Amino acid sequence: MRDLCVLIVGGGSGLGALLARMAVEDGASKLAIIDLDGAAAETALSPARTKDVPTVSARCDIQSGSQCHAAFDAVVSKLGRVDTLINCAAIYPRRPILEITDAEWDASNGVNIKGTYHMMVAGVRHMQRQEPRGKIRGRIVNLTSVDAFKAHPQNAHYAATKAAVVSLTRSFAHHVAMDGILVNSVAPAGMATERARSLGFLEELAKASPLGRGAEPMEIAQWVLMAGGPKNTYMTGENIIVSGGYIYA
Repeated sequence: MRDLCVLIVGGGSGLGALLARMAVEDGASKLAIIDLDGAAAETALSPARTKDVPTVSARCDIQSGSQCHAAFDAVVSKLGRVDTLINCAAIYPRRPILEITDAEWDASNGVNIKGTYHMMVAGVRHMQRQEPRGKIRGRIVNLTSVDAFKAHPQNAHYAATKAAVVSLTRSFAHHVAMDGILVNSVAPAGMATERARSLGFLEELAKASPLGRGAEPMEIAQWVLMAGGPKNTYMTGENIIVSGGYIYA
């Protein structure tokens, strides 16, 4: 990420906060976080600030297109440009397939699909106007999931939204290819996070993996940073599956 301005949506906690720290360690010159929890975003920026990296946070409900564009504009106003946009804001509801309510469908679609779409539109509109660095004007990386490709009746609504994000990634990649904007996604399997442990399904996922464990978050984050980093100058429209053999593509 050397010398790039990185914006992480959903960077206030979890994988997003780890990505923020790792991006700075990898040489990002500027860092921004957009999150529904403004206080968490500020906390996640602390490691960057200790290294005197210019930062900005913005509170945003990504289900609102106007809020997404306002938050993105606020980032650009302070930092000047966004080279890499990482979309990792999502909700992960679990409900048996025959019991999903309208409210749960609406929440999943609103955050996971519509929110990702709005942030991609905001990112593309900005990147189309900025000067390229070499052949590349910008990079967008979306977090998807192996659930997009695997039958999962305990969270079918989540799986459906992540399949939609894979499709959005491909459509955007095709649309902006000639603008020098690369759009890709990364699909992890279960990660060994505190949240996964608290929800009680990490052991189940570990048993399903040929490696016998869930991924450490850093093992997923490094692929996200690769897709969004300066070494990626040609890959676009791809979905990188990082599942420890949970599924084979």
